Amino acid sequence: MGRVVFIFILAAFMAAAGSGLLPPPAGAKAAEPFERDVADILTGDGKRHRFRVEIVSTPADRAQGLQGREQLAPDAGMLFDFGVPLPVYMWMKNTFVALDMIFIAPDGRIVNIARATTPESLAVIESAGPVRAVLEVPAGTAARLGVKPGDRVEHRIFR
Repeated sequence: MGRVVFIFILAAFMAAAGSGLLPPPAGAKAAEPFERDVADILTGDGKRHRFRVEIVSTPADRAQGLQGREQLAPDAGMLFDFGVPLPVYMWMKNTFVALDMIFIAPDGRIVNIARATTPESLAVIESAGPVRAVLEVPAGTAARLGVKPGDRVEHRIFR
């Protein structure tokens, strides 16, 4: 009987440890937050729209992106920096909020926009040519602000 109770307690402890109910072991490092900055979209009518952005520039950070987020403030976004111009392919796997994806050339010019992407979709969303970066903002933002291809994004990576 004592052995059965011990096994039950051990199993419960192991389940709790694996589920995150127990604190992490001493010395375990929490995930680092993404770098934060601001980026401006300059529309054809001369208006400047500022966004608080998180910058993702490593393959691991870009793979994580906005996955798991359940909301995104109207003035927030994520700037995916690929470092060099290349054709870019995105998806919405494990992303729970609809987004506008703004594909940006190395000079900051907007190449194309994928509007109101479908949350959790595995459909491929691609740039209309080589781009340096992608700015993800809440769905409807591009239409609301009148953002279109040819407009510009200002951020230090485009200098």
